[in-house]
Amino acid sequence: MQKVQGIGGVFIRAKERHALSAWYRKHLGIDIDDEWCGAILPGGEKPTSAEGGGIWSAFDEKTDYFGASENQFMVNFRVSDRDAMLAQLREGGCDVDEKTEDSEYGHFGWVTDPEGHRVELWQPPADRSTS
Repeated sequence: MQKVQGIGGVFIRAKERHALSAWYRKHLGIDIDDEWCGAILPGGEKPTSAEGGGIWSAFDEKTDYFGASENQFMVNFRVSDRDAMLAQLREGGCDVDEKTEDSEYGHFGWVTDPEGHRVELWQPPADRSTS
């Protein structure tokens, strides 16, 4: 059975993503990059690798990346085999997005939970394996 390996990231919609990112930097001490309004969070022995603490990032409030407009956040889970996980979810009758994405950042897929939250599944690229 495929299982989630850890948190890949937490993404939130923001009316003013740069201002919100600045608040998280100032008040919570998160080292946020101004260009992409996000940070690689500490965690594990290799914080910038697949074993790390994941990513926090603010997205523009008009993004469609989270699915329905009422979804204010999206969780990204690290998995060892995206395709096997998506197949398992389909077999279980889950609402799996037919679209997938492959890039230098890894392999991505999406499922929507029973309450309408879009969940991103991320298989790191081979040079950043979860095993």
